[in-house]
Amino acid sequence: MGNVTSEDREGSLKETVGAYGIWSVGLRSEDPGRRGELAETAAELEELGFGAVWLGGSSTVRHAVPLIEATSRLTVATGIQSIWQYGPAQTAARFTELESAHPGRFLLGLGVSHAARTEGYRRPYSAMAGYLDALDAAGVPAGRRVLAALGPRMLELSRDRAAGSHPYLVTPGHTARARAVLGGAPLLAPETKVVLDTDPDRARATARGSLALYLELPNYTNALQQLGFTRDDFARGGSDRLVDALFAWGDDERIRERIETFRTAGADHIALQVIEDGSRDSLPRAAWRRLAGLLR
Repeated sequence: MGNVTSEDREGSLKETVGAYGIWSVGLRSEDPGRRGELAETAAELEELGFGAVWLGGSSTVRHAVPLIEATSRLTVATGIQSIWQYGPAQTAARFTELESAHPGRFLLGLGVSHAARTEGYRRPYSAMAGYLDALDAAGVPAGRRVLAALGPRMLELSRDRAAGSHPYLVTPGHTARARAVLGGAPLLAPETKVVLDTDPDRARATARGSLALYLELPNYTNALQQLGFTRDDFARGGSDRLVDALFAWGDDERIRERIETFRTAGADHIALQVIEDGSRDSLPRAAWRRLAGLLR
């Protein structure tokens, strides 16, 4: 069993990924015609000072290759790869190949996805534990993977069998609870969403356009109920209270303060997803530049 000791991971991974990263679906495109655009974008994100990019959606090892090849120090992570979509043998082979070519540049983010979206979904905790067993046997280091953990059992697995956790759609309150379970050494890298808009009605409308998808998935709504939200908060695209807890929006100062609440709650690294009207596959490069500036 690939347990990770505090000595294995303390400091090194946290220093590598830095304080802030970018979470993006658009950066995982498989269109060969976009390879140059993706490479240029990754190079700019590295230059802007982001320590990692998280490839959103059902990403996998191969999506990281063009971004790693275009940069010199940026960590590229899957955020996340579904254990149901790609088997451990395939994952281990691709990890080993990428690690051989670019040592230390890739972080494997794994998750169990959702029953509503996955044929054959069953016993997610046991399935994840078995998947990690197979990765251990294939030689994939436990210290080079993180788990998309929301509940306490998966957080404990993140602590004991991985380098840490990459929770999605969470509040600073969840971050504080996750840190209490993980302890001090594991990486805690929550995703949080940012809307660069100072108008309350418009910003919340943009947020709700992104949030609606997740409010249909029990994994998220159950976790949010554990944090004190109710079914009334999930109606009509999400209450103002829920939106304001899950999204950083407003002027630069307000957004910066909201992001920093995750660090105060115990996050080591924050994966920032910029939300704009339009396609999730877009690359909001102007917004990323502004975000980098307000975080300096």
